[in-house]
Amino acid sequence: MSSSLSLHPLLDNGVSQGKPNFPGGKLYCHCASNKVEITLTSDVLHNHACGCSKCWKPKGSIFSVVGVVPTSALRVTANASKLTIIDKNAPIQRYACKECGVHLYGRIEVEHPFKGLDFVHVELSERGGKEGWQGVQFAGFVSSLIGQGLDPELVPGVRERLKSLGLESYDALSPPLMDAIATWNAKKDGVVFRSSL
Repeated sequence: MSSSLSLHPLLDNGVSQGKPNFPGGKLYCHCASNKVEITLTSDVLHNHACGCSKCWKPKGSIFSVVGVVPTSALRVTANASKLTIIDKNAPIQRYACKECGVHLYGRIEVEHPFKGLDFVHVELSERGGKEGWQGVQFAGFVSSLIGQGLDPELVPGVRERLKSLGLESYDALSPPLMDAIATWNAKKDGVVFRSSL
C-alpha cells in the first residue's frame, strides 16, 4: 500500500516551507568521523522530490530531495579526498563519499541548460534539512519509480500523497524548468522567437 511507503524524510511528516533569505549552511556525509563537509553560501532553488534512478536517496525512501545552488556558492570545506565521481560519463558528475556512499553534490561540466548550478541534498545538513532551507516545490520523474521496481498499481497512491502535501507530480521536471531547458536548446539551435502568435 502506498501510504506505508516512505516518500522521503522531508515529505513523510509534511513539507516545511523554509525561511526567507535563508543564508545556506553545511552539508555532511554519513561517516561517523572525518566527514566530508560542503559549505553552501546560499539557499537552494527548485528543491524537489526526484524519482529518477540516479539521485541519491536516504535508505528506505522512494524519492530523493534535490535542489540547486550556483556553483560559486558551493565549496568542499573538509575531507575532499574522500570524494569520488560516481559516473564520469553522466552529464551530472555526482560526487559521493568513498566510505559511506552518500552523494554530496552534482556538478555539470559539459554544455547543458543547467551548467553553473550544483545539485545538493539539504537533508545532509545538521537538522536534516529542516532548519530553514527552501521547502520541496514539486515532484519530478514520478513514473521512473516503476522502472526501479515500484508496483505500478502503487503509483496513483503515491501521486495522491504528493497532492495531499500540496505538491504537483510530473514525469519530467516542472513546466518552468522544462521551458528553461527548451529555451536553452532553442537558443543553441539559433531559433528566432516570435513575440506574438
